[in-house]
Amino acid sequence: MAKTIITVATTGAWPTKENNPAIPLTPKEIAEDVFECWQAGAAIAHLHMRDAEGKGTMSADLFEETVGLIRARCDIALNLTTSGDLNATDDTRIEHLVRLRPELASYDAGTMNWMHETLFINHPKFLERLGRTMTELDILPEIEIFDGGMIYNALHYIKQGVLKAPGYYQLVLGAAGGMAATVENLVFLKSLLPADANWSALGIGSRHLPILFATIALGGNVRVGLEDNVYYTKGRLAKSNAEMVERAVRLVREADRENATPDDAREILGLRHP
Repeated sequence: MAKTIITVATTGAWPTKENNPAIPLTPKEIAEDVFECWQAGAAIAHLHMRDAEGKGTMSADLFEETVGLIRARCDIALNLTTSGDLNATDDTRIEHLVRLRPELASYDAGTMNWMHETLFINHPKFLERLGRTMTELDILPEIEIFDGGMIYNALHYIKQGVLKAPGYYQLVLGAAGGMAATVENLVFLKSLLPADANWSALGIGSRHLPILFATIALGGNVRVGLEDNVYYTKGRLAKSNAEMVERAVRLVREADRENATPDDAREILGLRHP
């Protein structure tokens, strides 16, 4: 039976407990949440950190504490963000990777307007440095795609040897400043990917479910979690990240597929074991 990788994005850099009280913010809360999601069937956890005020931070110390707590309890594959703070420097966006060598890390393949208010900057020199650092450390880049041009950026860096072919892509639909979360856009972005590439997709906010359904139907991997959507259904907040994972597991099985274990995900994506 074909296997689908379920990634859980537990926290993100923006949602607060005012948006949903279930969002984990501290290392202990995040680690406990990830453990519950692993029990529910998630194979990968995508991690962001928050500071004492609840704001996104690239603190390597917080990443180290959280990763240690998670790895003491379960074998879920870990994907660390490199973009958890718009004020972070190039150095602080990479420091935790050098220190911790996670199995995966995010690689945002271009600059974009963010929330129609500011810039999310990924300078070509930074993308070259980040890609080469990941290659040296044997960290798989999760190439995050917010619009079609970012796929062409990624293909350029593959051609230049900065990234390895064919790449692992996360199609992010619905971010303000990026492509809208429509099934038509999902199909279009998928059509641009290398034929042998592994890919996953997510829809932000109210378009979460249509993108989840369509991605499973198209044979892709999926990402769920409170980073992307604080509601379970219209008007009802999600009780937990694990509830989101449990629904994804049910949908994957209804599609005659099997949710991948962490070791399955490592085999599918060619990850080293930590």
